[in-house]
Amino acid sequence: MYTYICENSIDGILTGVYDAYADRYPRNEIHLQAHEPDNLSLFTQYLPVKADHEKAVKVARTLKSRFGQEFYETIYQAAMSGEVKGKSTIDKADAIYGTISLALACGDGTKTLLSLGEPCVYRVFELCRATGKEAMHLLGFVRFQELENGILFSSIHPKHHVLPILGEHFSDRLPEENFMIYDETRQIAVLHPAHKSFFLADTDNLDVAQTKHFSAEEAHFQSLWITFFRNITIEARKNAGLQSQMIPKRFQRDVLEFQAS
Repeated sequence: MYTYICENSIDGILTGVYDAYADRYPRNEIHLQAHEPDNLSLFTQYLPVKADHEKAVKVARTLKSRFGQEFYETIYQAAMSGEVKGKSTIDKADAIYGTISLALACGDGTKTLLSLGEPCVYRVFELCRATGKEAMHLLGFVRFQELENGILFSSIHPKHHVLPILGEHFSDRLPEENFMIYDETRQIAVLHPAHKSFFLADTDNLDVAQTKHFSAEEAHFQSLWITFFRNITIEARKNAGLQSQMIPKRFQRDVLEFQAS
């Protein structure tokens, strides 16, 4: 058996797929893992994979040309999931590798994605759905605040790596704005210069204290909003359970009215 240990990222996983096919070992003897093994197994050779963007791009190009954009986006969103194993015993990277192998074997990515009886395909479906669901939540919950320098800033704490989805969405809707969405969990951010394309960047040098310095107009409207929110609140009819259903608790730390309540 051959187990490739790859980085928990889209580049890392697709590089693992590339290396696994390039090495030409028997397909049924290959596994991918996006984490270090908990226990080493006898008769298994563990092969470290160094993420290589060029290799990942080649695999992505092949998936798009052979099986279409929908297939690639499903694989991509599954790879962006924050879960590696979770409740499932199937590693994220192994599920993606298995799904790609099935698609290459049958030659039809659309049919492969419908084969939910296959454990690897069902696992990819679960991961893709989890990432997409959180992204859809955040499209409604992201709150931008105007900083002193005029940049629109938002901080989020997602389970999954949804920044590329958010970046594409808000770039389309706010093309004339300079904005930044900061994923505090992963210490990366989407940066969007006005009238240009967004990009991802690490935030090692981010001065978090500066993100609390709001413009005068922003501070004024925050004060007005909190005053309104408190004045319409009927203490006797507070329903914390319903609030948590409408806005999950893990999103509430980034919502102004919950910070001030």
